[in-house]
Amino acid sequence: MRRYHPFLVTLHWLLALMVIGGLIMGTFVLAATPNDDPFKITSLTMHMSMGVLILVLMVLRLIVRMATSKPPHADIGNPLLNKGAIAAHWAFYLLVFAMCLSGLATANVAGLPAIIFGGSGEPLPANFDDIAPRAAHGVIATLLTLLIVAHVAAGLYHQYVRKDGLLGRMWFGDRDA
Repeated sequence: MRRYHPFLVTLHWLLALMVIGGLIMGTFVLAATPNDDPFKITSLTMHMSMGVLILVLMVLRLIVRMATSKPPHADIGNPLLNKGAIAAHWAFYLLVFAMCLSGLATANVAGLPAIIFGGSGEPLPANFDDIAPRAAHGVIATLLTLLIVAHVAAGLYHQYVRKDGLLGRMWFGDRDA
């Protein structure tokens, strides 16, 4: 077998787009929008909804990954790099789950579910940076961004330098081709 299960491939690319979108929204839209701007509520609604959906899809992805057969780990030719690649993939799971959980914690401490989804009419917190889980959310966002950059760079290295077809493993097609 050379490719991952098609459902896992679909989840991979869907989650990649969603996580990158969430990072962009958090870094550039939410951070730049004042708390008294009505657009902030709309942005938070989208960001929080996407975060919860990412969490649900990540749980599903982990279940599918454990329940389906997968291709053998890629051999980079260096045992240390091989172990690093395996660790990086598990780090994605850890960081995405941590990102979702720190987001949920931030939302709960800030009272956002009642404000965003319950229509309580309460104002947003004056400063989200005063909310402890928000600091973790920001650090995790930075680590996740760095890991994504490294992951994309490694994929491009495999595709264009090593030319070993590694990217095809996480694409659609016959699993044994």
